[in-house]
This record gives sequence, structure tokens and C-alpha cells, in this order.
Amino acid sequence: MCMSRRGARGHGYGFTLLELLVALFIAALMFAMGYGTLTQAISTRGSLKERQARLLEVETAMRVLEQDFVQLEPRPVRQPIGDEPSQPALQANPSGTQLAGSVTQLGGASSSSSTLGTTTGTPPLVQFTRGGWANPNGLQRPAEQRVAYYLENGTLRREYWYVLDPTLSSTTARRDLLTKVKSVTIQYMDLTRNWQPQWPPATVGGAQAIESSLRIRPIAVQVTIDTEDFGQLMRIFEVAG
Repeated sequence: MCMSRRGARGHGYGFTLLELLVALFIAALMFAMGYGTLTQAISTRGSLKERQARLLEVETAMRVLEQDFVQLEPRPVRQPIGDEPSQPALQANPSGTQLAGSVTQLGGASSSSSTLGTTTGTPPLVQFTRGGWANPNGLQRPAEQRVAYYLENGTLRREYWYVLDPTLSSTTARRDLLTKVKSVTIQYMDLTRNWQPQWPPATVGGAQAIESSLRIRPIAVQVTIDTEDFGQLMRIFEVAG
């Protein structure tokens, strides 16, 4: 009687080989499921970070464009070789559109002065004079700044000169604003509230008209950026003053 009880008790505290195999299989299955979930979570987190960085890049580019265009100043600049006439306060290429990787503008070639400051030969989309250039160090320079935008190899780039009236030897500071750009279109609202693809708009001949066209500014600027991932992004910036 005692032997049978001890045998039953001993059998109750042990595991068979089949039970061990089943337990190992369940543990391995749970580990595999947990590993897959963890891997997916890490991948999702990485993709989310990339998306957030991309959104920040787009928001920053739009903010910089807005800060530049709303502070347009009616201040022409001298030609690179110092001859007259001056370059307009805002000078845009004839079509207002540029495709990524293109060297010339659609609808016509730009003037030689438009290539000032670039070493690649790609003409700028637009160049202009803006105000509000911060000077926290109190340097001997004006508060106005000459800025240009380029689209090259799918990247929208901003450049500015260290001097307001640059020469052929003047250098620029460059900043890549936005990548994965397919095309950029810029239009300008004139005083009759019509959108123009180029600036300055066509004016009547005469010395007074030419002088006026050098300083005239649009009422607003419309920028449309066609991107590879977000599609078309369009913003309208009202020019102050």
C-alpha cells in the first residue's frame, strides 16, 4: 500500500519527454511571435522617424520661402561687371517653371546675369533683394540681402551673397532646403491682380518705365513644388508693403 502511494507521488512530480518537447515548442513559438512583433515595431519606429524628418524638411523649406518673399525690398543691384542697367529688385526666369535636373528654363533661356554666383551653370529660378537680414554681431553690412533659389538634381537650394551688390568674384552661402523635388513653378501677382509667369512683367518702353520695372514688386507670390512623395505643395505668400 505504501509503495503504491510513493509511486503515485513520484509520478505526479515528474515530466515525460513528450511534455518537455511540447513545452519547448510552445516557448519557441512564443519567442518567434515576440521577435516578429519587436522587429516590426522597430521598423515602424524607423519609418515614422523618417516621415517626421521629411515633414520637418518640408515645413522648414516653406517657412524659409515665406520669410524671404514677404520681405521683398524694391532695391535693384548692380550688374556683376558694374555696368548699367541694374538688375531688378526681383528677377525671375521667363517661364517660372523648372524641372529637376534641367539646365535651362522652360520657355526660354535666362540672361547671363542670372547665372551669377553658381558654379554649375544652372540658372536660378528667381533672385531678389530681401530685408530683415539679422545682424546680431553688428557687422558692417546692410540689413538687405540678395537671395537666389535653384533647383538642381531634385534639390531646391537657397543661396545668398555676402554683399548686396555682388561681382563675378563674389561667393555665396548655400543651403539645401528640400530634396525629392520634381519641379518648381513660381508665379507673381501684378498690380492688376493677374498672375504672371515672369518678373518684371512686360512694360512700355522708355527710361522711366525701365527704371520703374527695376523696383516694382508683386502683390503676392505663388510657389508650387511638385515632390516625389507628397505630390504638389502650393503656397501663396503676400508681399509686405
